[in-house]
Amino acid sequence: MENKVIDESVQGSAVMLKTETSFVSDSKKLYVESYGCQMNFSDSEVVASIMNANGYATTRNVDEADVVLINTCSIRENAELRVRNRLTEFKSKKAKKPDLVIGILGCMAERLKKSLLEEEQLVDLVAGPDAYRDLPNLVEEVGTGQKAVNVLLSRDETYADISPVRLDQGGISAFVTIMRGCDNMCSFCVVPFTRGRERSRDPETIVEECKVLFEQGYREVTLLGQNVDSYRWNLSSKGEIKDPNRPTVNFAQLMEKVALVSPALRIRFSTSHPKDMTDDVLEMMAKYENICSYIHLPVQSGSTSVLERMNRSYTREWYLDRINAIRRIVPDCAISTDIITGFCGETEEEHTDTLTIMDEVAFDFAYMFKYSERPKTLAERRFDDDVPEEIKTRRLNEIIAKQLQHSLTSNKNQIGQVQKILIEGNSKRSEAHLSGRNSQNAVVVFPKEHYQKGDYVFVKIEDCTSATLMGKVVESI
Repeated sequence: MENKVIDESVQGSAVMLKTETSFVSDSKKLYVESYGCQMNFSDSEVVASIMNANGYATTRNVDEADVVLINTCSIRENAELRVRNRLTEFKSKKAKKPDLVIGILGCMAERLKKSLLEEEQLVDLVAGPDAYRDLPNLVEEVGTGQKAVNVLLSRDETYADISPVRLDQGGISAFVTIMRGCDNMCSFCVVPFTRGRERSRDPETIVEECKVLFEQGYREVTLLGQNVDSYRWNLSSKGEIKDPNRPTVNFAQLMEKVALVSPALRIRFSTSHPKDMTDDVLEMMAKYENICSYIHLPVQSGSTSVLERMNRSYTREWYLDRINAIRRIVPDCAISTDIITGFCGETEEEHTDTLTIMDEVAFDFAYMFKYSERPKTLAERRFDDDVPEEIKTRRLNEIIAKQLQHSLTSNKNQIGQVQKILIEGNSKRSEAHLSGRNSQNAVVVFPKEHYQKGDYVFVKIEDCTSATLMGKVVESI
Protein backbone atom coordinates (compact mmCIF):
# COMPACT_ATOMS: atom_id res chain seq x y z
CA MET A 1 0.00 0.00 0.00
CA GLU A 2 1.32 3.45 -0.83
CA ASN A 3 0.37 7.05 -0.26
CA LYS A 4 2.05 9.49 -2.56
CA VAL A 5 1.82 13.24 -2.87
CA ILE A 6 1.65 13.74 -6.62
CA ASP A 7 1.03 17.46 -6.86
CA GLU A 8 1.02 20.55 -4.74
CA SER A 9 0.25 24.20 -5.44
CA VAL A 10 0.70 27.21 -3.22
CA GLN A 11 -2.04 29.78 -2.77
CA GLY A 12 -0.99 32.45 -0.33
CA SER A 13 1.09 30.44 2.10
CA ALA A 14 -1.23 27.42 2.12
CA VAL A 15 -0.40 24.19 0.36
CA MET A 16 -3.15 22.16 -1.27
CA LEU A 17 -2.26 18.49 -1.42
CA LYS A 18 -3.61 16.08 -3.98
CA THR A 19 -3.09 12.48 -2.86
CA GLU A 20 -3.65 9.14 -4.47
CA THR A 21 -4.21 5.87 -2.65
CA SER A 22 -2.68 2.59 -3.64
CA PHE A 23 -3.28 -1.07 -2.77
CA VAL A 24 -2.29 -3.82 -5.16
CA SER A 25 -4.70 -6.71 -5.76
CA ASP A 26 -6.36 -8.75 -8.49
CA SER A 27 -9.87 -7.71 -7.45
CA LYS A 28 -11.86 -4.81 -8.85
CA LYS A 29 -9.78 -1.66 -8.81
CA LEU A 30 -10.54 1.69 -7.17
CA TYR A 31 -8.57 4.86 -7.81
CA VAL A 32 -9.03 7.73 -5.31
CA GLU A 33 -7.72 11.27 -5.34
CA SER A 34 -8.19 13.73 -2.48
CA TYR A 35 -8.02 17.50 -2.65
CA GLY A 36 -8.06 20.17 0.01
CA CYS A 37 -8.22 19.90 3.76
CA GLN A 38 -7.18 17.26 6.29
CA MET A 39 -10.82 16.30 6.74
CA ASN A 40 -11.04 15.24 3.09
CA PHE A 41 -7.89 13.16 3.45
CA SER A 42 -9.40 11.46 6.50
CA ASP A 43 -12.69 10.88 4.68
CA SER A 44 -10.85 9.18 1.81
CA GLU A 45 -9.51 6.64 4.29
CA VAL A 46 -13.10 5.89 5.32
CA VAL A 47 -14.12 5.56 1.65
CA ALA A 48 -11.22 3.16 0.97
CA SER A 49 -12.32 1.02 3.92
CA ILE A 50 -15.96 0.87 2.75
CA MET A 51 -14.99 0.00 -0.82
CA ASN A 52 -12.38 -2.56 0.24
CA ALA A 53 -15.03 -4.33 2.30
CA ASN A 54 -17.09 -4.56 -0.88
CA GLY A 55 -14.40 -6.12 -3.06
CA TYR A 56 -12.47 -3.11 -4.33
CA ALA A 57 -8.71 -2.89 -3.97
CA THR A 58 -7.22 0.49 -4.75
CA THR A 59 -4.63 1.21 -7.38
CA ARG A 60 -2.27 4.08 -8.11
CA ASN A 61 -2.68 3.47 -11.86
CA VAL A 62 -5.83 5.20 -13.07
CA ASP A 63 -5.67 3.29 -16.37
CA GLU A 64 -6.42 -0.02 -14.63
CA ALA A 65 -9.20 1.34 -12.41
CA ASP A 66 -12.82 0.21 -12.63
CA VAL A 67 -13.97 3.08 -10.41
CA VAL A 68 -12.41 6.53 -10.13
CA LEU A 69 -13.42 8.75 -7.19
CA ILE A 70 -12.34 12.32 -6.49
CA ASN A 71 -12.80 13.66 -2.97
CA THR A 72 -13.23 17.39 -3.38
CA CYS A 73 -12.88 20.76 -1.69
CA SER A 74 -15.24 23.66 -2.31
CA ILE A 75 -13.67 26.29 -0.09
CA ARG A 76 -12.00 28.29 -2.87
CA GLU A 77 -12.65 28.70 -6.56
CA ASN A 78 -9.15 27.57 -7.51
CA ALA A 79 -9.78 24.16 -5.92
CA GLU A 80 -12.94 23.67 -7.98
CA LEU A 81 -11.16 24.61 -11.23
CA ARG A 82 -8.46 22.03 -10.56
CA VAL A 83 -11.03 19.32 -9.92
CA ARG A 84 -13.00 20.18 -13.09
CA ASN A 85 -9.83 19.93 -15.15
CA ARG A 86 -9.06 16.54 -13.62
CA LEU A 87 -12.59 15.27 -14.28
CA THR A 88 -12.24 16.32 -17.91
CA GLU A 89 -9.10 14.16 -18.13
CA PHE A 90 -10.98 11.20 -16.66
CA LYS A 91 -13.88 11.73 -19.07
CA SER A 92 -11.48 11.26 -21.98
CA LYS A 93 -10.38 7.95 -20.46
CA LYS A 94 -14.01 6.88 -20.18
CA ALA A 95 -14.39 7.38 -23.93
CA LYS A 96 -11.88 4.56 -24.38
CA LYS A 97 -13.21 2.50 -21.46
CA PRO A 98 -17.03 2.90 -21.38
CA ASP A 99 -17.51 0.78 -18.25
CA LEU A 100 -15.31 3.08 -16.18
CA VAL A 101 -17.30 4.65 -13.31
CA ILE A 102 -16.33 8.23 -12.43
CA GLY A 103 -17.58 9.67 -9.17
CA ILE A 104 -17.16 12.82 -7.17
CA LEU A 105 -17.31 12.98 -3.37
CA GLY A 106 -17.25 15.61 -0.67
CA CYS A 107 -18.11 19.29 -0.47
CA MET A 108 -17.96 20.16 -4.16
CA ALA A 109 -20.03 17.10 -4.98
CA GLU A 110 -22.90 18.17 -2.77
CA ARG A 111 -22.89 21.75 -4.07
CA LEU A 112 -22.54 21.10 -7.81
CA LYS A 113 -24.36 17.79 -8.25
CA LYS A 114 -26.72 18.94 -11.01
CA SER A 115 -24.04 20.70 -13.03
CA LEU A 116 -21.55 17.84 -12.86
CA LEU A 117 -24.09 15.09 -13.59
CA GLU A 118 -26.43 16.64 -16.12
CA GLU A 119 -25.07 19.81 -17.67
CA GLU A 120 -21.38 18.96 -18.01
CA GLN A 121 -21.78 15.16 -17.78
CA LEU A 122 -18.38 14.81 -16.15
CA VAL A 123 -19.36 12.16 -13.60
CA ASP A 124 -21.58 9.10 -13.20
CA LEU A 125 -22.16 9.34 -9.46
CA VAL A 126 -22.21 11.97 -6.76
CA ALA A 127 -21.89 11.22 -3.04
CA GLY A 128 -21.96 13.82 -0.29
CA PRO A 129 -19.86 13.59 2.90
CA ASP A 130 -22.57 11.68 4.78
CA ALA A 131 -23.30 9.16 2.00
CA TYR A 132 -20.09 7.14 1.81
CA ARG A 133 -21.70 3.97 3.17
CA ASP A 134 -23.92 4.04 0.09
CA LEU A 135 -21.03 4.08 -2.40
CA PRO A 136 -21.14 0.36 -3.31
CA ASN A 137 -24.86 0.71 -4.07
CA LEU A 138 -24.27 3.85 -6.11
CA VAL A 139 -21.59 2.12 -8.19
CA GLU A 140 -23.95 -0.78 -8.78
CA GLU A 141 -26.70 1.64 -9.84
CA VAL A 142 -24.36 3.21 -12.39
CA GLY A 143 -23.79 -0.28 -13.77
CA THR A 144 -27.49 -0.42 -14.74
CA GLY A 145 -27.08 2.68 -16.89
CA GLN A 146 -28.36 5.20 -14.34
CA LYS A 147 -26.79 8.31 -12.88
CA ALA A 148 -26.46 7.80 -9.11
CA VAL A 149 -26.77 10.51 -6.47
CA ASN A 150 -26.82 10.59 -2.68
CA VAL A 151 -26.09 13.93 -1.08
CA LEU A 152 -28.43 13.62 1.88
CA LEU A 153 -27.00 15.19 5.02
CA SER A 154 -27.26 13.35 8.32
CA ARG A 155 -27.71 14.50 11.88
CA ASP A 156 -25.95 11.46 13.36
CA GLU A 157 -23.49 9.94 10.82
CA THR A 158 -19.94 9.91 12.22
CA TYR A 159 -18.57 6.66 10.64
CA ALA A 160 -17.52 5.75 14.20
CA ASP A 161 -17.74 2.00 13.53
CA ILE A 162 -15.56 2.07 10.40
CA SER A 163 -11.86 1.39 10.75
CA PRO A 164 -10.20 3.66 8.18
CA VAL A 165 -7.74 2.17 5.72
CA ARG A 166 -4.56 4.10 6.43
CA LEU A 167 -3.24 5.47 3.18
CA ASP A 168 0.33 5.85 4.42
CA GLN A 169 0.95 2.40 5.86
CA GLY A 170 4.24 2.56 7.69
CA GLY A 171 3.60 6.22 8.39
CA ILE A 172 4.11 8.08 11.63
CA SER A 173 1.20 10.55 11.75
CA ALA A 174 -2.50 9.83 11.30
CA PHE A 175 -5.73 11.82 11.23
CA VAL A 176 -8.57 10.82 13.54
CA THR A 177 -11.93 12.46 12.93
CA ILE A 178 -13.71 13.25 16.21
CA MET A 179 -16.72 15.13 14.85
CA ARG A 180 -18.42 16.10 11.61
CA GLY A 181 -20.31 19.11 10.34
CA CYS A 182 -20.44 22.65 11.66
CA ASP A 183 -23.04 24.77 13.46
CA ASN A 184 -21.21 28.05 12.85
CA MET A 185 -22.56 30.11 9.99
CA CYS A 186 -19.52 32.14 8.93
CA SER A 187 -20.80 34.18 6.03
CA PHE A 188 -17.90 33.26 3.70
CA CYS A 189 -18.04 29.50 4.29
CA VAL A 190 -19.90 26.69 2.51
CA VAL A 191 -19.13 23.97 5.08
CA PRO A 192 -22.44 24.12 7.02
CA PHE A 193 -24.27 23.63 3.70
CA THR A 194 -22.06 20.81 2.41
CA ARG A 195 -21.24 18.91 5.62
CA GLY A 196 -24.37 19.48 7.67
CA ARG A 197 -24.93 20.06 11.35
CA GLU A 198 -22.35 19.42 14.02
CA ARG A 199 -22.26 16.00 15.70
CA SER A 200 -19.61 14.40 17.88
CA ARG A 201 -18.27 10.87 17.70
CA ASP A 202 -18.37 8.38 20.58
CA PRO A 203 -15.16 9.04 22.59
CA GLU A 204 -14.53 5.34 23.23
CA THR A 205 -14.29 4.65 19.48
CA ILE A 206 -11.84 7.55 19.16
CA VAL A 207 -9.64 6.25 21.97
CA GLU A 208 -9.74 2.71 20.55
CA GLU A 209 -8.73 3.98 17.11
CA CYS A 210 -5.80 5.82 18.65
CA LYS A 211 -4.73 2.70 20.57
CA VAL A 212 -4.74 0.66 17.38
CA LEU A 213 -2.74 3.32 15.57
CA PHE A 214 -0.12 3.33 18.32
CA GLU A 215 0.11 -0.47 18.19
CA GLN A 216 0.62 -0.20 14.41
CA GLY A 217 3.61 2.10 14.91
CA TYR A 218 2.03 5.52 14.57
CA ARG A 219 3.43 8.06 16.98
CA GLU A 220 1.23 11.07 16.35
CA VAL A 221 -2.49 11.63 15.86
CA THR A 222 -4.29 14.78 14.82
CA LEU A 223 -7.83 15.02 16.19
CA LEU A 224 -9.93 16.54 13.42
CA GLY A 225 -13.13 18.55 13.37
CA GLN A 226 -14.46 21.70 11.77
CA ASN A 227 -14.48 23.15 15.30
CA VAL A 228 -12.89 20.75 17.77
CA ASP A 229 -13.48 23.02 20.77
CA SER A 230 -17.22 22.46 20.46
CA TYR A 231 -16.83 18.66 20.69
CA ARG A 232 -19.39 17.40 23.19
CA TRP A 233 -20.43 13.79 23.62
CA ASN A 234 -23.82 12.94 25.12
CA LEU A 235 -24.77 16.61 25.24
CA SER A 236 -27.24 18.44 23.03
CA SER A 237 -26.44 21.79 21.45
CA LYS A 238 -28.34 23.34 24.38
CA GLY A 239 -26.17 21.52 26.93
CA GLU A 240 -28.79 18.94 27.90
CA ILE A 241 -27.68 15.37 28.73
CA LYS A 242 -28.97 12.96 26.10
CA ASP A 243 -28.44 9.65 27.95
CA PRO A 244 -28.32 9.88 31.78
CA ASN A 245 -26.68 6.44 31.92
CA ARG A 246 -23.61 7.57 29.99
CA PRO A 247 -20.97 10.15 30.91
CA THR A 248 -20.62 13.45 29.10
CA VAL A 249 -17.27 14.28 27.49
CA ASN A 250 -16.04 17.67 26.30
CA PHE A 251 -12.98 18.34 24.17
CA ALA A 252 -10.56 18.83 27.06
CA GLN A 253 -11.66 15.52 28.58
CA LEU A 254 -11.34 13.77 25.21
CA MET A 255 -7.79 15.04 24.82
CA GLU A 256 -6.89 13.62 28.21
CA LYS A 257 -8.32 10.21 27.27
CA VAL A 258 -6.19 10.15 24.12
CA ALA A 259 -3.10 11.47 25.89
CA LEU A 260 -3.33 8.55 28.33
CA VAL A 261 -3.11 5.99 25.47
CA SER A 262 0.68 6.34 25.74
CA PRO A 263 3.13 9.11 26.66
CA ALA A 264 4.91 8.21 23.40
CA LEU A 265 1.86 9.16 21.33
CA ARG A 266 1.77 12.82 20.39
CA ILE A 267 -1.59 14.57 20.12
CA ARG A 268 -2.40 17.50 17.86
CA PHE A 269 -5.79 18.94 16.96
CA SER A 270 -7.39 21.08 14.29
CA THR A 271 -9.26 23.37 13.97
CA SER A 272 -10.13 25.63 16.92
CA HIS A 273 -12.66 28.46 16.87
CA PRO A 274 -11.82 31.56 18.96
CA LYS A 275 -15.34 31.82 20.39
CA ASP A 276 -15.10 28.28 21.82
CA MET A 277 -11.46 28.16 22.96
CA THR A 278 -11.75 27.68 26.73
CA ASP A 279 -9.16 27.67 29.49
CA ASP A 280 -9.83 24.01 30.35
CA VAL A 281 -8.46 22.99 26.94
CA LEU A 282 -5.32 25.07 27.55
CA GLU A 283 -4.90 23.66 31.04
CA MET A 284 -5.11 20.12 29.65
CA MET A 285 -2.42 20.99 27.10
CA ALA A 286 -0.20 22.26 29.90
CA LYS A 287 -0.82 19.10 31.96
CA TYR A 288 0.38 16.54 29.39
CA GLU A 289 3.75 16.73 27.67
CA ASN A 290 2.51 14.63 24.75
CA ILE A 291 -0.26 17.12 23.87
CA CYS A 292 1.64 19.34 21.47
CA SER A 293 2.16 23.01 22.26
CA TYR A 294 0.57 24.23 19.07
CA ILE A 295 -2.82 25.80 18.30
CA HIS A 296 -4.25 26.76 14.95
CA LEU A 297 -6.60 29.62 15.82
CA PRO A 298 -8.05 31.31 12.71
CA VAL A 299 -8.50 35.05 13.14
CA GLN A 300 -9.62 35.72 9.51
CA SER A 301 -9.46 39.50 10.08
CA GLY A 302 -8.14 41.89 12.69
CA SER A 303 -11.09 44.21 12.24
CA THR A 304 -14.13 43.82 14.48
CA SER A 305 -16.38 45.31 11.79
CA VAL A 306 -15.15 42.78 9.20
CA LEU A 307 -15.52 39.96 11.73
CA GLU A 308 -19.11 41.04 12.24
CA ARG A 309 -19.78 40.88 8.48
CA MET A 310 -18.09 37.48 8.45
CA ASN A 311 -20.43 36.38 11.27
CA ARG A 312 -17.47 35.09 13.27
CA SER A 313 -19.17 35.67 16.66
CA TYR A 314 -16.17 37.34 18.32
CA THR A 315 -14.41 40.68 18.29
CA ARG A 316 -10.78 41.68 17.91
CA GLU A 317 -10.66 42.15 21.69
CA TRP A 318 -12.08 38.66 22.34
CA TYR A 319 -9.50 37.11 20.04
CA LEU A 320 -6.64 38.92 21.77
CA ASP A 321 -7.99 37.78 25.14
CA ARG A 322 -7.75 34.16 23.97
CA ILE A 323 -4.21 34.77 22.72
CA ASN A 324 -3.29 36.17 26.13
CA ALA A 325 -4.80 33.09 27.80
CA ILE A 326 -2.70 30.81 25.59
CA ARG A 327 0.46 32.75 26.40
CA ARG A 328 -0.34 32.62 30.12
CA ILE A 329 -1.32 28.94 30.44
CA VAL A 330 0.87 27.36 27.72
CA PRO A 331 3.82 29.78 27.49
CA ASP A 332 5.75 27.80 24.87
CA CYS A 333 2.73 27.36 22.58
CA ALA A 334 3.10 28.18 18.89
CA ILE A 335 0.09 29.82 17.26
CA SER A 336 -0.86 29.76 13.59
CA THR A 337 -3.85 31.34 11.93
CA ASP A 338 -5.96 31.82 8.80
CA ILE A 339 -6.33 35.26 7.23
CA ILE A 340 -8.74 36.30 4.49
CA THR A 341 -8.00 39.61 2.82
CA GLY A 342 -10.33 41.62 0.61
CA PHE A 343 -13.57 40.43 2.19
CA CYS A 344 -16.73 42.25 1.14
CA GLY A 345 -16.54 45.97 1.88
CA GLU A 346 -13.08 45.78 3.47
CA THR A 347 -11.66 49.29 3.77
CA GLU A 348 -8.02 50.29 3.95
CA GLU A 349 -8.47 50.97 7.67
CA GLU A 350 -9.92 47.48 8.21
CA HIS A 351 -7.00 45.99 6.29
CA THR A 352 -4.63 47.94 8.56
CA ASP A 353 -6.40 46.37 11.56
CA THR A 354 -5.36 42.96 10.23
CA LEU A 355 -1.73 44.08 9.83
CA THR A 356 -1.68 45.44 13.39
CA ILE A 357 -3.16 42.31 14.95
CA MET A 358 -0.47 40.32 13.14
CA ASP A 359 2.13 42.50 14.82
CA GLU A 360 0.44 42.22 18.20
CA VAL A 361 0.16 38.41 18.12
CA ALA A 362 3.26 37.63 16.00
CA PHE A 363 1.87 34.37 14.58
CA ASP A 364 4.43 31.62 14.06
CA PHE A 365 2.91 30.89 10.66
CA ALA A 366 -0.30 31.54 8.75
CA TYR A 367 -2.47 30.44 5.85
CA MET A 368 -3.36 33.55 3.86
CA PHE A 369 -5.88 34.00 1.06
CA LYS A 370 -7.70 36.52 -1.05
CA TYR A 371 -11.45 36.37 -0.52
CA SER A 372 -13.13 34.09 -3.04
CA GLU A 373 -16.92 34.35 -3.12
CA ARG A 374 -18.60 30.95 -2.87
CA PRO A 375 -22.12 30.32 -4.15
CA LYS A 376 -24.88 29.66 -1.59
CA THR A 377 -23.00 31.35 1.25
CA LEU A 378 -24.49 34.07 3.41
CA ALA A 379 -21.92 36.53 2.06
CA GLU A 380 -23.06 35.92 -1.51
CA ARG A 381 -26.64 36.73 -0.52
CA ARG A 382 -25.94 39.68 1.77
CA PHE A 383 -22.88 41.50 0.43
CA ASP A 384 -21.21 42.61 -2.77
CA ASP A 385 -17.77 41.20 -3.55
CA ASP A 386 -16.68 44.78 -4.14
CA VAL A 387 -12.95 44.89 -3.36
CA PRO A 388 -11.11 45.12 -6.72
CA GLU A 389 -8.83 42.20 -7.54
CA GLU A 390 -5.72 44.36 -7.75
CA ILE A 391 -6.38 45.70 -4.24
CA LYS A 392 -6.96 42.18 -2.90
CA THR A 393 -3.64 41.13 -4.42
CA ARG A 394 -1.76 44.11 -2.99
CA ARG A 395 -3.21 43.55 0.49
CA LEU A 396 -2.44 39.83 0.37
CA ASN A 397 1.16 40.56 -0.60
CA GLU A 398 1.47 42.93 2.37
CA ILE A 399 0.09 40.27 4.69
CA ILE A 400 2.39 37.58 3.31
CA ALA A 401 5.45 39.85 3.61
CA LYS A 402 4.62 40.64 7.23
CA GLN A 403 4.05 36.98 8.09
CA LEU A 404 7.36 35.97 6.55
CA GLN A 405 9.05 38.46 8.87
CA HIS A 406 7.25 37.09 11.92
CA SER A 407 7.95 33.46 10.93
CA LEU A 408 11.65 34.20 10.48
CA THR A 409 11.81 36.00 13.83
CA SER A 410 10.01 33.10 15.53
CA ASN A 411 12.48 30.61 14.08
CA LYS A 412 15.53 32.75 14.89
CA ASN A 413 14.40 32.89 18.52
CA GLN A 414 14.70 29.10 18.65
CA ILE A 415 18.36 28.99 17.63
CA GLY A 416 20.37 27.51 20.50
CA GLN A 417 17.41 25.58 21.94
CA VAL A 418 17.41 21.79 22.29
CA GLN A 419 14.05 20.40 21.14
CA LYS A 420 12.39 16.99 21.15
CA ILE A 421 11.71 15.97 17.55
CA LEU A 422 9.59 13.14 16.15
CA ILE A 423 11.31 11.92 12.99
CA GLU A 424 8.90 11.72 10.04
CA GLY A 425 11.32 10.62 7.31
CA ASN A 426 13.97 11.88 4.94
CA SER A 427 14.31 15.55 4.20
CA LYS A 428 12.68 16.54 0.91
CA ARG A 429 15.94 18.08 -0.27
CA SER A 430 18.59 15.63 0.92
CA GLU A 431 18.74 11.88 1.48
CA ALA A 432 21.55 12.58 3.94
CA HIS A 433 19.18 14.46 6.25
CA LEU A 434 16.08 13.57 8.23
CA SER A 435 13.06 15.75 8.87
CA GLY A 436 10.63 15.92 11.76
CA ARG A 437 8.59 18.37 13.78
CA ASN A 438 8.87 19.77 17.24
CA SER A 439 5.94 20.12 19.62
CA GLN A 440 5.26 23.58 18.16
CA ASN A 441 4.74 22.04 14.68
CA ALA A 442 7.87 23.58 13.15
CA VAL A 443 9.80 21.46 10.63
CA VAL A 444 13.32 20.57 11.79
CA VAL A 445 16.03 19.14 9.51
CA PHE A 446 19.21 17.44 10.77
CA PRO A 447 21.89 14.93 9.62
CA LYS A 448 20.60 11.38 9.23
CA GLU A 449 23.35 9.43 10.99
CA HIS A 450 21.81 6.18 12.35
CA TYR A 451 18.37 7.50 13.32
CA GLN A 452 15.11 6.12 11.94
CA LYS A 453 11.62 7.32 11.09
CA GLY A 454 9.45 7.17 14.21
CA ASP A 455 12.31 7.82 16.64
CA TYR A 456 12.21 10.67 19.11
CA VAL A 457 15.50 12.60 19.18
CA PHE A 458 16.80 15.77 20.79
CA VAL A 459 18.05 18.33 18.28
CA LYS A 460 19.99 21.50 19.01
CA ILE A 461 18.79 24.22 16.64
CA GLU A 462 21.71 25.92 14.88
CA ASP A 463 20.19 27.78 11.93
CA CYS A 464 16.88 28.52 10.22
CA THR A 465 14.92 29.95 7.35
CA SER A 466 11.44 31.46 7.66
CA ALA A 467 9.99 27.96 7.12
CA THR A 468 12.51 25.47 8.54
CA LEU A 469 14.76 24.90 11.55
CA MET A 470 18.13 23.17 11.12
CA GLY A 471 20.35 21.53 13.71
CA LYS A 472 22.06 18.38 14.93
CA VAL A 473 21.13 15.57 17.31
CA VAL A 474 22.40 15.81 20.88
CA GLU A 475 22.05 13.38 23.78
CA SER A 476 19.32 15.18 25.74
CA ILE A 477 18.00 18.57 26.77
